[in-house]
Amino acid sequence: MPYMIRVLFVCLGNICRSPLSQGVFEHVLRREGLEGEVEVDSAGTGAWHVGHPPDERGQRGARKRGIDISAQRARRLILEDCERFDYILFMDEENRRLVEPLCRGPRSRAEVRPFLDYAPGRSEREVPDPFYGGSKGFELVLDLVEAASEGLLEDIRERHLKNGSG
Repeated sequence: MPYMIRVLFVCLGNICRSPLSQGVFEHVLRREGLEGEVEVDSAGTGAWHVGHPPDERGQRGARKRGIDISAQRARRLILEDCERFDYILFMDEENRRLVEPLCRGPRSRAEVRPFLDYAPGRSEREVPDPFYGGSKGFELVLDLVEAASEGLLEDIRERHLKNGSG
């Protein structure tokens, strides 16, 4: 079986930014016919919402864009994620401080980076947490992760799918 690229999106509670990122990127992969070549997941650095579905405001915003994230359930980032995933993409500086030390071990193979590194056309460097705001915050998150998802797809194609897949 061919090697599957694995991407993990990380935010604090895994109910807002990372599930939206997962849903948007899975949507991009389906559009490009690459869902069988890239595995996508999301996790949180905290355990407050483990087992919960994504925030309803995020689900509504995603549905407006034709993306259903309702089946996702929050989970916490674990050490094994650093060994299993090729990309671990965090949303902001607070998450970087929590993810990088966990993924420094000798068995870690993950490239740990800010997700917005893949959205060079955007001025924002962090995906803001929309949890305490209104629906406009979720719309901004969706705009940011859509832009970054296109850049991430380009990176994966260049670095991992050189055989012309997709």
